[in-house]
Amino acid sequence: MAGKYLIFSAPSGSGKSTIVQWLMEEHPELKLAFSISCTTRAPRGTERDGVEYIFLSPEAFKEKVAKNEFLEYEEVYENRFYGTLKSQVEHQVEAGQNVVFDIDVKGGCNIKSFYGAQALSVFIQPPSIEELRRRLVGRQTDDAEAIERRLAKASYELTFAENFDKIITNDDLDKAKQEVYEVVKEFLEL
Repeated sequence: MAGKYLIFSAPSGSGKSTIVQWLMEEHPELKLAFSISCTTRAPRGTERDGVEYIFLSPEAFKEKVAKNEFLEYEEVYENRFYGTLKSQVEHQVEAGQNVVFDIDVKGGCNIKSFYGAQALSVFIQPPSIEELRRRLVGRQTDDAEAIERRLAKASYELTFAENFDKIITNDDLDKAKQEVYEVVKEFLEL
């Protein structure tokens, strides 16, 4: 049986990746698998082509863009591209995997508009911008200027929430995990 498409988006610091990782590790019955994105950056550490990413040259990436082979893509820096190939996602779905997109809000909206009702889009939001600030400061990974940039971006990203099928507020991580699990289980009809 073919798989389905699950899109997760959120502002940085909302807990999306933590929730998605938990869902994938604790619920193998959901048959979840990350979409394997393409990138033009070099492999890092033990990353392998076709496993963590599909590694392409900037020229090869641009050729695929010209042929409309991507569901979505973004040029993060000059000649540093990331994108999701339609063919890769279809291959995973045909293999029976429920493909998970852990993606920014614009990419999430693009993928949702491509797949329509075949995809479930979930927006994870923080309880407030103040709480998001507290979490970002607590991570101790960014300086004050970077945190302000992330907060400005988060305020913008929050305006996209209404474009998603489900909005889950992560004010209590365990509760948010359970809500996401129930929404996904219902969508997959398990």
